[in-house]
Amino acid sequence: MKSNNYRQITEFVLLGFSDYAELQPLLFGIFLSMYLATVLGNLLIILATVSDSHLHTPMCFYLSNLSFVDISFTSNTVPKMLVNIQTQSKVITYEGCITQVYFFVQLITLDNFLLSVMSYDHYVAICHPLHYTAIMNPQFCVLLVLPLWILNVLNALLHSLMVLQLSFCSDLEIPHFFWELNQIVHYACSDTFPNDVVTYVAIALLAAGPLAGILYSYFKIVFSIWAISSVQGRYKAFSTCASHLSVVSLFCGTSLGVYLSSAVTQNSYATETA
Repeated sequence: MKSNNYRQITEFVLLGFSDYAELQPLLFGIFLSMYLATVLGNLLIILATVSDSHLHTPMCFYLSNLSFVDISFTSNTVPKMLVNIQTQSKVITYEGCITQVYFFVQLITLDNFLLSVMSYDHYVAICHPLHYTAIMNPQFCVLLVLPLWILNVLNALLHSLMVLQLSFCSDLEIPHFFWELNQIVHYACSDTFPNDVVTYVAIALLAAGPLAGILYSYFKIVFSIWAISSVQGRYKAFSTCASHLSVVSLFCGTSLGVYLSSAVTQNSYATETA
């Protein structure tokens, strides 16, 4: 039976950039520079919002949370990748995989929720400017963010516990530089139907939900901006949303790019090893 091929897994091999051995020093320098720039930039944002009383606003509060999430997200995968490149070791322990999956699921969905909350803040500021201070009070801001942290911690914990129930066969080489949830399910030999169901439900609720909130907020914002008579007023209103729209586009674009590239890499790797 198929279950006879199951065995206790202690480590995996992340192939990552193995095909570019001659570029390893260059890749190490590039990714290290990008990682340090990301961490230092987001740390400066957090320190600025905490130390300057003029920045104690709802948007800065959300921005500091987003910066913390970005630091945590990059620190979940990049340091291990840098160590693998520097030491020429591609091995990651099973516990390390579960840890990466837990924080990856938690932080990427939390990132999505925070962007949705920030779009709601823009909606209130542009569509209901006279009531902005009353609506976006400090207590309400905390009540918006705190449940999101709790929800995403529980969601990531659920996925991690379900991954622990999976069994794996002998194919332990992963054509990526970090572990994703769909990769674990893809390489499992045991029944993955419960994992697939939970994943699809989570995507529908925790990914599509915030995205729908962003689209709805900007749908209302566009109509409010269109109703402004002066060109200068329209430009000023739109300029307040430009940076957030850029971040949303970058987040959605890179997330889709990583997912598609991962799927293509898995398919090509499976074809080569078949």
